[in-house]
Amino acid sequence: MAGRGTAVAVIGKPVEALFGPRLFGPEETLRESLRLGRREEGRRGVLRCGRDAARLVSVTTTPLAEGVVSACDPRARFLVVLRPAEDDDTILQSALVSHGLVARSPQMLRIVHLVESLHGSDANVLITGESGTGKEVLARALHAHSLRSGGPFVAVSCAALPGELLETELFGHVRGAFTGAVRDRVGRLEMAQGGTLFLDEAGEIPLPVQVKLLRVLQERVFERVGESSPRVLDARIVAATNRDPKEAIRQGLLREDLYYRLRVVPIHVPPLRERPEDVELIARYLLARIGGRAGRAVQLSPDTLAALERHVWPGNVRELENALEYAVAIGRGQTVHLEDLPAEIRSPESVLPEARVVSFQAPAPRRGVVPGLFVPPVDPEEAPIRAALERNLWNRSKAAAELGMSRTKLWRRMRELRIGAF
Repeated sequence: MAGRGTAVAVIGKPVEALFGPRLFGPEETLRESLRLGRREEGRRGVLRCGRDAARLVSVTTTPLAEGVVSACDPRARFLVVLRPAEDDDTILQSALVSHGLVARSPQMLRIVHLVESLHGSDANVLITGESGTGKEVLARALHAHSLRSGGPFVAVSCAALPGELLETELFGHVRGAFTGAVRDRVGRLEMAQGGTLFLDEAGEIPLPVQVKLLRVLQERVFERVGESSPRVLDARIVAATNRDPKEAIRQGLLREDLYYRLRVVPIHVPPLRERPEDVELIARYLLARIGGRAGRAVQLSPDTLAALERHVWPGNVRELENALEYAVAIGRGQTVHLEDLPAEIRSPESVLPEARVVSFQAPAPRRGVVPGLFVPPVDPEEAPIRAALERNLWNRSKAAAELGMSRTKLWRRMRELRIGAF
């Protein structure tokens, strides 16, 4: 990953200089785990090699046993193993999970790979997608896995404030700039220096403020309201909107030049109904967080999980989180049962169209079969998949390679065929 000269140059430096304080800081869990003699696997970090070089890596750490210490440098106490993030299979299955971005579907894994590839870039990013799809979660992941991760992440809800207040919120103001300005105020652009500014619902920014923001993006300078001395902008801009930008431009609600300044890197987050493979991962992640707040370890029953995967989710991940909050509040046991879910989740009318066909229509009997006795057809892929898994000791990566399919497709077919733990 780095040349010998780079490796020699870092000898003797504190580990925080290589990874930043997020992994090995004095109060961080990784340092505490090492102190307690625990092994940690698959932690994600940004390895800094020189002033401008950085690489996203998977970090595994373990304390060295006494006999091992004597065989190497006597100062060594811990072993740290680094792997490129894209080579760590466990990370790809639940990528960026520490920031809530969990993914299994091909659409979302492509976004995960894009986030990883942008770790050394300061390019502006425009995230589009329906309300509740997790655009802010993605923005935070972009920040956490960038060279600016040590700086602040500052979010502004552009839809929550009228134009004149949004202007001072973004740019700040000096005392006397307008009636009621009794003291200087630092704006969000200035607060985000060295980090990332997230413009949530950027499609709602009033046109006069869009003009000022366009100048900031073009010239990388800004002025507080009532001030004439420019300040240099040192922040990355990530914007998000649930509007169709092209339609907003056509209606005169969004300046076309601002749109192209914001969308240097466009990312569209698909709705949850288009990626049902992600529902289980997201549900388990959310349930762990919700249960943790309630002081309970809660799990999903199989029929509950099936209902969650069939639901159309018009409110996307936000609706899923609310449904699980409701279920944990209503249920008293350690398992969320189907009857604990909100009524609309259990309704047959709320499921995905293809799931509705499978779940609520009785299949026609095959020729030669006694009427009323349904014998499910044998899928021709089932036997080869089982054989490949058995030959490879149920290693999905090796079995997928032998079958000539991706791990994601193999997992999906295993789930459909109820092979293994499904």
